[in-house]
Amino acid sequence: MRGGIIYILNICKYNKFMIDNKAFYKLSYGLYVISSISGGKKNGQIANTVFQITSDPARIAVSINKQNLTHEYIKNSKLIGVSTLSIETPLEFVGKFGFKSGRTTDKFSGVSYKTGESGVPIVLDNTASWFELKVEKEIDIDTHTVFIGKVLNSELIKDIDPMTYAYYQDVKRGKSPQTSPTHIANKNNPVKDMPKYQCSVCGYIYDPAVGDPDSGIEPGTLFENVPNSWECPVCGVSKGKFKPLV
Repeated sequence: MRGGIIYILNICKYNKFMIDNKAFYKLSYGLYVISSISGGKKNGQIANTVFQITSDPARIAVSINKQNLTHEYIKNSKLIGVSTLSIETPLEFVGKFGFKSGRTTDKFSGVSYKTGESGVPIVLDNTASWFELKVEKEIDIDTHTVFIGKVLNSELIKDIDPMTYAYYQDVKRGKSPQTSPTHIANKNNPVKDMPKYQCSVCGYIYDPAVGDPDSGIEPGTLFENVPNSWECPVCGVSKGKFKPLV
């Protein structure tokens, strides 16, 4: 027994920290459109790390990857718009701001938004609430910058549940609630055991039991029967970018 204890202690000595990536799945996140402006140009992106840190005065922290164009705009203008997405937000809207580059795409084309008092654009489509921030402090975190902003203005647009990242992940896996018209009970589902296919770009999973009704693909349609002209409802890539989900 003593030898076993010594062995364990030796393991701990050389492996002080053990990180289980699955532990991070239990952290709570939302889904937000983060917007900014620079030189008269506007851009926005999807982010899931936004949280209030003080109440008087109200301050919010936003974490943005340094490689993103929105990061550059925030650095230049010190202004941030935060739109809290509602649970009703369609996947294609998330794809527009999350998987398209503002360097080649006008993400605000066809999108309803307002200009805040500071000049920052604030997305209104699919938004439960919004905040207008003025950056007071920046914290460099290797690949990201955490921007801490004072709340200049805010508004509750619609009293509806926000979309959590966990819910978004469920939607990406093709699950639909029982109250949804796309829901099919497993016991009556002839394709429940048929293979699912995953987008190699954004991770969206095509489930034959659910189909893609918004794109005209009815529930019960096998992936092999999906038209070749069909595109990923999240990021817009072709059917050929999908791989069988093992």
